Amino acid sequence: MDSIYYNSIDLLKALIACPSHSREEEAAASLIMEYMEAQGLAPRRHGNNCWAVAPDFDGSKPVILLNSHIDTVKPVAGWTHDPYLPIDIDDRICGLGANDAGASLVSLLHAFIVLRNRPQPCNLIFLASCEEEVSGAGGVEQVLPLLPPIAFGLVGEPTAMQPVVAEKGLMVLDCTVHGKSGHAARGEGENAIYNALPVIEWFRNHQFPLHSEWLGSVTMAVTMIEAGTQHNVVPDRCRFTVDVRTNERYTNQTLLELIAQSCGCEVKARSLRLNSSFTPPDHPAVRRAQLLGMTPTASPTLSDQALMPFTTMKLGPGDSARSHTADEFIERREIREAIELYCRLLDGLQL
Repeated sequence: MDSIYYNSIDLLKALIACPSHSREEEAAASLIMEYMEAQGLAPRRHGNNCWAVAPDFDGSKPVILLNSHIDTVKPVAGWTHDPYLPIDIDDRICGLGANDAGASLVSLLHAFIVLRNRPQPCNLIFLASCEEEVSGAGGVEQVLPLLPPIAFGLVGEPTAMQPVVAEKGLMVLDCTVHGKSGHAARGEGENAIYNALPVIEWFRNHQFPLHSEWLGSVTMAVTMIEAGTQHNVVPDRCRFTVDVRTNERYTNQTLLELIAQSCGCEVKARSLRLNSSFTPPDHPAVRRAQLLGMTPTASPTLSDQALMPFTTMKLGPGDSARSHTADEFIERREIREAIELYCRLLDGLQL
């Protein structure tokens, strides 16, 4: 296991040194392909998504997908060193993507390498996907039709190796309230900004009745607003954006219809793709995780789980609070522990 661990550290450092912002992952995808080939795998590539199927694939067995992403956000201000230069500080590896989600990626890949030649009751597929940070259409969503039907997905994201069995979905709404233009000095027209105030207040205060044990209530936040053309013209249109975080009790389509019926303005959803996800506590993977001492939890943040139309669980080394921050890091021990826990979770898992 030591060689597996050291190989994973080397791969993580190579990935940090290979900039892979969302939709700019070509070099990182090539790096992953070359590494998997060197490990004796037979990887395939579609766009910047790379995957490998464990030997002796048996179509009569269910399929488990091991997935994490190769893309990163762009570095924020405040880095004290080159974000693309992996630096060792005590037991930490610092660099862009070390925590989100490089550590999960290399840990899942090496667990796959360990388990690939062991007889398993399920087929294993490892997928390194792209465009996760922007929920891009060229990422995991584009690859799934090329894979066999998936029974269960294990999504590598920083969760402190606690299994996330519920994740909030996302729907972004563009809203428009109308008025009538006029000269501000003459008190003419109908101010669309004033008309928008009670609508915005509705979004601020409205509570949907179906509550989730794991994810709580649906939340809505007005995050952007735009109106007017110049100071002396009463605006005839006010546009604002609403961030809606959904629980598993509603689909995005259902919520859109409920909102449109009650909010009092024009509403358009940018996408309905990113629905909430939920895995029952009695699922074999959840039960196995609990036997290994892990505690199921829920997450308000989005991942590629939202694009997977099958049962999933989010699990990985690191801490979500470190993601998208300056001087992002992962602790070496977290990677070693993750590889071991992934192997113990997946080895012999029956669905």
